[in-house]
Amino acid sequence: MSFIRKIVKPQNEEDKQLYNELKTLLSFSPRKIHKYKKAFTHRSVQILDDNGNPINYERLEFLGDSILGSVIAAYLYKKVPQGTEGYLTQMRSKIVSREHLNELGKDLDLIRFVKSNIDQANVGDNIHGNIFEALIGAIYLDRGYNYCQKFIYEKVVAPYVDIEKLEGKITSYKGLIIEWCQKSKKKYSFDTYEDTGNESIKHFSVKVSIDGEQIAKGRATSKKKAEEQASKRVYFALQNQIT
Repeated sequence: MSFIRKIVKPQNEEDKQLYNELKTLLSFSPRKIHKYKKAFTHRSVQILDDNGNPINYERLEFLGDSILGSVIAAYLYKKVPQGTEGYLTQMRSKIVSREHLNELGKDLDLIRFVKSNIDQANVGDNIHGNIFEALIGAIYLDRGYNYCQKFIYEKVVAPYVDIEKLEGKITSYKGLIIEWCQKSKKKYSFDTYEDTGNESIKHFSVKVSIDGEQIAKGRATSKKKAEEQASKRVYFALQNQIT
């Protein structure tokens, strides 16, 4: 017995507007609008479902991340038949990097849908990528894997994935510097310390030394960002030797 599931259009004006915008964005009609509303709800709103579970995008983000990774993995497996496991893993990491996902979320302007009790200026860049992954999770629960795959191909693979360019893209300068030092049998160190100065926000500074010589410094609001900034400066200072 076959049947066609009907698209149930929302009744209130807010849901109607979201439905129409999503239909344009996704290139198909969403069925379960509440799944998408959850994907755009920040935990700062602090609302619960009937069972006392929090309603926000974090679980959908986890689901979407897994689906995105599997779709990209399958694409690379078919696209690059000669690619080794290590190569395919590296390429997938470049495509689904946090930096890239943040760019995707910004390009789609997903932040316009988000409900939050925190000002947009204070939520950080990662929310753009988080919402993008949550949206994929919502699509999966609403329409299934094939619709997710179609969406990812249209919004990620077709406009952004260029294998040749990705091969030359550096996603972690720190990792690159460490790998180069290990191959070249050079001693390296990342000296990280808190450096607040006169600012109210905590900062961290990093000094990178190779074979006992300080090469570059970096400063940012997290250790990871400071290390990456310093490593990038090391890369450009020693680019002729590294490449």
